[in-house]
Formats: sequence, C-alpha cells, structure tokens
Amino acid sequence: MIALGAGAGILDAKDPRGGSLGACAPSILRAIVARRGLSDVPVSAALGDAADQPGTFALAAAGAAACGADYLKVGLRFAADEDRAVAFLTAVVVAARAVSPRVRVIVAAYAEAASIGTVPPAHLPEIAIRSAASGCLIDTAVKDGRSLLDHLDAGSLARFVAGCRERGLLCGLAGSLSLSQVPRLLEIGPDVVGVRGAICEGGRTGRLDPLRLRAFADALGRRAPVAPRPA
Repeated sequence: MIALGAGAGILDAKDPRGGSLGACAPSILRAIVARRGLSDVPVSAALGDAADQPGTFALAAAGAAACGADYLKVGLRFAADEDRAVAFLTAVVVAARAVSPRVRVIVAAYAEAASIGTVPPAHLPEIAIRSAASGCLIDTAVKDGRSLLDHLDAGSLARFVAGCRERGLLCGLAGSLSLSQVPRLLEIGPDVVGVRGAICEGGRTGRLDPLRLRAFADALGRRAPVAPRPA
C-alpha cells in the first residue's frame, strides 16, 4: 500500500467527493483494514459531516467499528448548543463501543463555524469529554483553496490543543494544509496532522503521490506525535 510505504502515521478512509469527512463504502474500509495487515498503523474512518441525526450516525459508527476501524471521525455540521452536541456524540460513542470497546471516536468541528452556523471549535474539548469521546479535530468545511490557517490564527489553534491536552484528549488539525505550513504546525503541536490535497496528484480527489507524502512525513519529523493504535 502506497501510504504505508511512504510513511503515513494513520490510514484515513474517506470519500472526498462526499465533503471534508465524506464516508467511504464499507467494502473499501474493510479492504484498507485487511491490507494494513500486521503493521502498527491504525485506520481511521470518516463517518460524514453530520446532520443532527443521532440514530443514523450511531448506526454508521457501529458499522465502521465492525469493519475494523481504530478511529471514527464525525463532524458536527449542524447548529446546536453544547448539550445537544453532547447528546448526539454520546449516541455515536455508545454505539461504536458496543461493537468494539477499543474503538476511539474523534469529534470534528469546522474552522468556518462562525460563518456556516455550526459548533465552534473552541467548544469541542468539553463536548468530547462529556461524551466520552477520545479526541477532537478541526477541519475546513469548504474546500475553496483557503486553509485552516487562513481561518484561525495560531493562538486560537494553540489554545485548542492545550484544551485537549488538559483533558487527556487526542487533538488533530486538518484543512487544506500545505508543506510550507509545517513549521507553524510544529509550533502549535497537535498530536495528528491530517493532509490530503497536498500529497495527491491533482488535488484532494487525485491519486496519492508517495514522494509528496514522504516529504510531508519527513518535514513533520515525528515531532508532532502520531496517535498509537489502540491496544
């Protein structure tokens, strides 16, 4: 598998045509888990940019957990107060862990939250801890050429990372990130940096380029720790 050979720390299964966290077909997820083989590299599965449909996404979480994913990512793409977001995410966590107690649920918010009317990223750490989720991610909802760092300044992102660390949560940053932004990302210090377009030929819907992936992995230099596969 190209990603394993080029130094990826996590194999992320998604369909980019379905949005920033578009879910792939179960057959594809199972194939990725199978090809991961005996390596220590975990597999994450995107569940979607979620509407306020806890039953639907709980069922999706149970299915992805049954396929063997180590991490499940779900984006809070709906307007909700913190209590409603907690209720939604709790349903997802409970359903996933009923299938696989080791699976870790990662909750995502969007850098453009203020303009699209969704849950602010700053609220994520508290929502995650109240829901028994394992971590938080900030991504961009709209893929228009602007990156995470165009929407949120380094200080805001550093406070988000600190909020996750204080609560014992994994923290990730994604959203049209480029190789040139790696020094700033290393200063901010998330546990996981998620990239797609920067390591593919022809952008985020293109084919993975092992040379670009290796360059990105080398630039990170393991100074931004990669989350371990659950034991």
